[in-house]
Amino acid sequence: MLSLLTGLWGALGRLGFTFPPPSPHAIVFHGPLMVSGFLGTLVALERAVGLGRRWAFAAPLAAGAGALSLVLAPGTAGLAAMALGGLLLALILLAAWRLQPSFAGMALVVGALAWCAGSVLLAAGLPVSRVVPWWIAFLGATIAGERLELARFLALGPRRRAAFAAALLALLAGAALSLPAPAPGMRLLGVGALGLALWLSAFDMARRALRRPGLTRFTGACLLSGYVWLGIAGCLALAFGAPSAGPRYDALLHSFFLGFVMAMIFGHAPIIFPAIMARPIPFRPAFYAHLGLLHATLALRVAGDLAGIPAAVRWGGLGNVVAVLLFLLATLSSLARGAGVPDRR
Repeated sequence: MLSLLTGLWGALGRLGFTFPPPSPHAIVFHGPLMVSGFLGTLVALERAVGLGRRWAFAAPLAAGAGALSLVLAPGTAGLAAMALGGLLLALILLAAWRLQPSFAGMALVVGALAWCAGSVLLAAGLPVSRVVPWWIAFLGATIAGERLELARFLALGPRRRAAFAAALLALLAGAALSLPAPAPGMRLLGVGALGLALWLSAFDMARRALRRPGLTRFTGACLLSGYVWLGIAGCLALAFGAPSAGPRYDALLHSFFLGFVMAMIFGHAPIIFPAIMARPIPFRPAFYAHLGLLHATLALRVAGDLAGIPAAVRWGGLGNVVAVLLFLLATLSSLARGAGVPDRR
């Protein structure tokens, strides 16, 4: 939570909002705090709880300690701790894969290694724009692998599995290619992202979830709307290659990390957080407010990027921050009232 709030504070500074005055550390390390500090720690904690072994909790501890280091005393030590968190997460996932081998499990392992590689490259001095493909590979492989794990309940034939594998391999190969050849690498990554978006939209269980009420429908809406943004991110990568700054860079990054990844967080938080904290989070229809606000303000932001309207980018970005804060408030409020309250699924 500290990583998320500090990252959002840095986002306001990047957008030009100076009240409250943002910390320079929050602005400079906005990306690592959001991706490794918040998302990486969350993924590692979820998997450590799932594995149920004490050593596994070293992964979220390392990632969280790295984020705390970046906030208090920025330097390579924090980035190295985040890299260690990625490596330990890969070991957790490998241990789980050995218990139940599957292609989805191996996709999760490779995704964790991509997170580790990105943190190592950042600690080595590469700019964030060159590390972004590895972060996209990390979260893309992680989320797609988790959805494929759930799809084992569906009758997926060999052609559908092969299509998934091809899209995922394109995503990972694009990240690797981006080191020697940034633009071709990002375009190949874009092919992978677009392929995964189409596959997940067609074959994921989210389509069936829309037919059921309550939390199940809300989760399905989050997933399917996130897949739309994943496809948009893939198209932008194909069109623009590897921009290192500016409106195109902003549109590409936030289509993926906000539109896709944050929608996944919104949809899974009422399921994942209770598993971690052993406290229920009853679903409330008000959850649709932060989901709708996120997509509406992100659409304004991306449209402003592509049309060259800075005011739309700025106010759309502010709306993005408000949507995430609203999500936190709604989740904490539901968590506080969760004891003894029936979960309206």
